[in-house]
Amino acid sequence: LQGYASEMDNPNLVHLIPSALQNKKEILFGNLPEIYYFHNRIFLKEIENCIENPELLARCFLKRKEDLQIYEKYCQNKPRSEALWRQCGDSIFFQECQRKLDHKLSLDAYLLKPVQRITKYQLLLKEMLKCSKNSEGTAELEEALATVLDIIKSVNDSMHQIAITGYEGDVSELGKLLMQGSFNVWTDHKKGHNKVKDLARFKPMQRHLFLYTKMLLFCKKREENTDGHEKTASYSFKNSLKMSTVGITENVKGDNKKFEIWYNGREEVYIIQASSVELKNTWISEIRKVLT
Repeated sequence: LQGYASEMDNPNLVHLIPSALQNKKEILFGNLPEIYYFHNRIFLKEIENCIENPELLARCFLKRKEDLQIYEKYCQNKPRSEALWRQCGDSIFFQECQRKLDHKLSLDAYLLKPVQRITKYQLLLKEMLKCSKNSEGTAELEEALATVLDIIKSVNDSMHQIAITGYEGDVSELGKLLMQGSFNVWTDHKKGHNKVKDLARFKPMQRHLFLYTKMLLFCKKREENTDGHEKTASYSFKNSLKMSTVGITENVKGDNKKFEIWYNGREEVYIIQASSVELKNTWISEIRKVLT
């Protein structure tokens, strides 16, 4: 932050800043200042206080459960930050900042650190759990690990959510994103869609589903190359079902990985095939919670 973000306000370097980067500090760095402040002023001190009593570490994570959501915000901005970096990363401005700091790695390596940090927390807690089987504080460690894993899941889900295209509404109004994943989907519409019904028996559609508390979205995954870099996925919106109007059939004859979601008294039926029975059961469990 000091060697790059603050230098964007340095009058001696302003002329080196590429035009694409003008007034884009918040996009490039996201809420990194917020993460830095939280760790420097609060979390680091609390963790250091546990050096003599490591069994208290779990409580730090449980106490700061809400604060750790700042990572989700950071990761949601990451694709925008990376796109901006691809435009400006090789500019003289960044080269000059890197030279002054005498860093071997360029800024993008450091912008990845918060993403890596949250996954390191789960590894730390897993290691501590291994060493503290059935001792005092084990239950708290398990709860702390579940908290961190939940944050990682939210981060992962939100990264997929921001790639949805073509949805006309506002996804933030659909309630909490509970699950997302890819499935084979067959459709069976009762009203005047005989062709659809005949086709439905054969070839499935590949669909990426987003389950919210208020809505289930069906999207088609598309992968695009970005300027010779790795492929980035986007999810093209196809249709949606209001959760207040759907029903579910947990088992479909002949395949224990399939379940049905139906709409309007089975007028529209969506047969959904998961990649495993475990995944199917997890989705059914979440859908049941929404419906009850």
